[in-house]
Amino acid sequence: MDSNRVLTGIAVMAATIMQVLDTTIINVALPNMVGQLDATPDNISWVLTSYLIASAIIMPLTGFITDRIGQKRFLLISIAGFVITSALCGMAVSLAQMVLFRFLQGVFGAALVPLSQSIMLQIFPGEQRGKAMAIWSMGVMVAPIMGPTLGGWLTEQLSWRWTFYINLPVGIVSFVLAMRHVHDTPTRERRMDWLGFASLALGIGALQLILDRGNQDDWFSSQTLVFAAFVTVISLLFFIVYTLTGKHHPLFDLRIFRDRNYLVASLIMTTIGIGFFGGMLLQSLFLQEFLDYPTFEAGLYMAPRGLASFLVMIFVGKFVNRIPPRNFIFAGICASIAGNYLMTRFTGDITANDLIVPMMLQGMGMGLIFVPISTLAFTTLPKETAAEAAGIYSLIRAVGSSFGIAILATYFSRSTQKSWSLLRGDITPYSEALRNYLAPLHLGTQDPQGVAMAARAVLHQAQNIGYIDSFWFATLNFVLMLPLLLLVRTPKKSPSTSPPAVSLE
Repeated sequence: MDSNRVLTGIAVMAATIMQVLDTTIINVALPNMVGQLDATPDNISWVLTSYLIASAIIMPLTGFITDRIGQKRFLLISIAGFVITSALCGMAVSLAQMVLFRFLQGVFGAALVPLSQSIMLQIFPGEQRGKAMAIWSMGVMVAPIMGPTLGGWLTEQLSWRWTFYINLPVGIVSFVLAMRHVHDTPTRERRMDWLGFASLALGIGALQLILDRGNQDDWFSSQTLVFAAFVTVISLLFFIVYTLTGKHHPLFDLRIFRDRNYLVASLIMTTIGIGFFGGMLLQSLFLQEFLDYPTFEAGLYMAPRGLASFLVMIFVGKFVNRIPPRNFIFAGICASIAGNYLMTRFTGDITANDLIVPMMLQGMGMGLIFVPISTLAFTTLPKETAAEAAGIYSLIRAVGSSFGIAILATYFSRSTQKSWSLLRGDITPYSEALRNYLAPLHLGTQDPQGVAMAARAVLHQAQNIGYIDSFWFATLNFVLMLPLLLLVRTPKKSPSTSPPAVSLE
């Protein structure tokens, strides 16, 4: 492998890891931001929401902007803007400043992942495309897993501001390497479809708002979210009809979904959001809030998942061109089913050793699915659609993860509430079960302290049931993915396959 390819890969992967890591690294720092930014536990979530909305809106424009200014200039602008806004986020002194800087950070960071995917596909020959996607997948999938651990350590040892400042050295190295080694692509004139962009941006932005705030605001009990849902449906329907029927140059060509492998890969990428991203959130909550592990320690217990995923991605990258992608994906789904099933047996008495096998199985499943599905998505596409397809694919991955987190978080909340309603019926002065529970503590059923202790125990049990039900739900999600494998078409091998170009003809 020539040195220029290595340095190009380091440049774009550093930028990718920096951007992806930023989506999870600050999650554990939010409580520490509340006091210093004069925020509340409710409105501090806008620090996350503003970033996600901006990123989702700009991401589909990757192909268009690449055509207009070239991929190298676009990449350099994105890296520089992301580094500058990261520094501004670290210096923010109010919630308004933080939300504004996070929105701008999302704008500049939106294209880093699809650009890196497109460039990685270019610098590797066609027969090594699986290796390219394995390297890319390691950054995209492992970085979010390690984010909470690193964020917890930085927050505890230094300050929450360092969850942003850490981007500066990484971004500077990435910028210098990209400026020297990333090749540019030809530019071409292309008119901006402003009406299409406005409708898509409005629809995606409103959808991201619903997904991010839904569980917190009780979904459609909120008039704001009802209005956002109306805007989402109307905007996206208008965009689809306008794009397919209008006599103009569309924002991007929806006919790209006629490619069966790209369509199936997109569907799988959407559905795994519940099991992978939603499950990752619940596992973190289970360790920190249910088992009362410190943030950094909880991150360490989740490390086997990231390690297993990393190692499996290396293995898959070497053999993805020799073994049909469907076989890897099937094995990954089975590993994910097994890992989630084992988590349905978790109770408050589990030990750290009980976490290792389920976490490793889930990490193996992630590696076995993500690399071949990312490779499969682009294998049968025309080479001139690479950047545009990468932008759409990254948007689908982002929205799918938001869907997964929102659905599983809501399912957990509703299951816990239902279990609490059923179990609290036993907390009465005449309950034999309550009397037997309090007797060893020398407390009576009329004792307020005893009733409070029993209520806490019942809530804890209700949460345990909620976690178990949610892990069952995630398990079923992977089972329902299996029929999609029947739609996968194994691509024909061609020794002369050339890497896709970014320019859209």
